[in-house]
Amino acid sequence: MDHDELGAWLRLTLTPGVGNGAARRLLAGFGLPQSIFQQTETALQHCVPAAQVRALCEIPEGWEALWQTTAQWLASAAPQGPARAIVSLGDLRYPQALLDTEDPPLLLYLMGPASLLEQQPFPSDRCLAVVGSRNPTAQGAENARLFARALCGAGLTIVSGLALGVDAAAHEGALDSATTPCARAATIAVVGTGLDRVYPRKNLDLAHRIAAQGLIVSEYPLGTAPLPANFPKRNRIISGVSQGTLVVEATLASGSLITARMAAEQGREVFAIPGSIHAPQSRGCHALIRQGAKLVESAQDVLEELKIPATTVPGLPQEGTDAAALGGAEGPVLSALGYDPMGLDALVARTGMDASALQVALLELELVGSVARLPGGLFQRIGRG
Repeated sequence: MDHDELGAWLRLTLTPGVGNGAARRLLAGFGLPQSIFQQTETALQHCVPAAQVRALCEIPEGWEALWQTTAQWLASAAPQGPARAIVSLGDLRYPQALLDTEDPPLLLYLMGPASLLEQQPFPSDRCLAVVGSRNPTAQGAENARLFARALCGAGLTIVSGLALGVDAAAHEGALDSATTPCARAATIAVVGTGLDRVYPRKNLDLAHRIAAQGLIVSEYPLGTAPLPANFPKRNRIISGVSQGTLVVEATLASGSLITARMAAEQGREVFAIPGSIHAPQSRGCHALIRQGAKLVESAQDVLEELKIPATTVPGLPQEGTDAAALGGAEGPVLSALGYDPMGLDALVARTGMDASALQVALLELELVGSVARLPGGLFQRIGRG
């Protein structure tokens, strides 16, 4: 879009009291935003109430500064860095799947490889949302990474929210699977801030990797802070661009359940990975399964439900290292540990081992990635072997 069109779109999105629904009625009635602002008050009243008409006739506070900042942001992308773009509802690059939802954003701010932004960057039939707890168990984080890696290897683009925990693990798994950075987006991060900010800061390096091999997307203007209300709202984009949503771990109060609910309302598939009956992070998934979500145990389950051929799917890794190859007591330790978090005293009782010998065995299993040490002196087995 040219400079004047950008300014008109920004003015429309900033106008107080004019939400997406009213804006879409105005666009349907008058065309592009420039035309909306050329209408008389009488004409505008055919589409929106008088209070919104009065707001449309005023210049929104901060509009001109944002207009200039946004134009500069678009023009100042580094030649060797990620490209930047803004697509509107009428842009051919706007994802059709999102356009068909109840509340599509007026604008999408995009950052990623130029080769993606120059074409339709959202593969509408090849996106899967992977979401879950910000504080997952060790097994939950590993499941998110492994499922995302396998599904991305099958040709799916993994969509998530760049949050800590499951989101970050899913993005990382997809990036680990990517072999051709510019052929398609390995992963899409839908964020709740302006694209000139990264939240949480701990994921700054991850955001840079995503911008190089995928897309970072926001509906929020530059400078938007990480306000709490932004994150539940952005979830409709995560589910809206995706064929389905896979919930890896979630408590009953998790925002991931909001995403799953939105996916169901949008007519998308909902998948959930079951977990331990003792883990609070599994209760949200169990609730979804009771409500009709598809229980999945492997990437193959997801692909079959979405009717995607699995010829290129790498198998989900089993245990990172064969316990028997380590020698000693590691086999009995893993067997006694099961898949629920467990303390040292309980393991001593189950294995009959001396506590010091058991600690040595657990350390060796940690070093090969078969066991994770959790807060509170607990240990948890990782993997599916």
